Amino acid sequence: MRERGLLIVFSGPSGVGKGTVRAKIFDSPDNNLRYSVSMTTRNQRPGEVDGKDYYFRSREYFEQTVHEGQMLEYAEYVGNYYGTPLKAVNQLLDEGYDVMLEIEVQGALQVKEKVPDGVFIFLTPPDLGELRQRLTDRGTDSDKVIEERMVKAREEIHMMSAYDYVIVNDVVDLAAERVKKIIETEHYRVERVIGKYEAMLEEFEEKEVTKL
Repeated sequence: MRERGLLIVFSGPSGVGKGTVRAKIFDSPDNNLRYSVSMTTRNQRPGEVDGKDYYFRSREYFEQTVHEGQMLEYAEYVGNYYGTPLKAVNQLLDEGYDVMLEIEVQGALQVKEKVPDGVFIFLTPPDLGELRQRLTDRGTDSDKVIEERMVKAREEIHMMSAYDYVIVNDVVDLAAERVKKIIETEHYRVERVIGKYEAMLEEFEEKEVTKL
């Protein structure tokens, strides 16, 4: 029987570079992860592709999806909904793939309640001054929205204690490698593999009994 994959929950403040680090991981030749595309009601930014970066949907469509119980998690962030469609995630995990969710902190805490054995990784900036500069350089938000994002970022950094790991995004390549090492290590945690070996021992003991 194929082992179920790991659910990797990757989040951090807006502007910290989650998408950039995630893209670096997925572009590496040894990548075997699958990415869960989130759904959002925010406007599509230049260069983003519907169905690849996000599923861009109306508030009405999103709220109907929530009402039908088709979201693993969802949250409203700076006036827009973000969420993770449930069916696609479960299908990939059942097929044995490790699945990465790049989601907001509110959503990550919802997932932790439902999937406590997930791997929760928080990406943080070197400092808040650097974060503000990244938000400004992005050029997609007004000064008012940037201030809202900075307030939210401080709140989210206080919540990193709910995560298993914290990675500083000082250099994108290094941050990506750190995340990859965490995922590799998680596959060898005793609590993840002990069931397989207990089953092996039970099968061996049953065979020994039949020989008697």
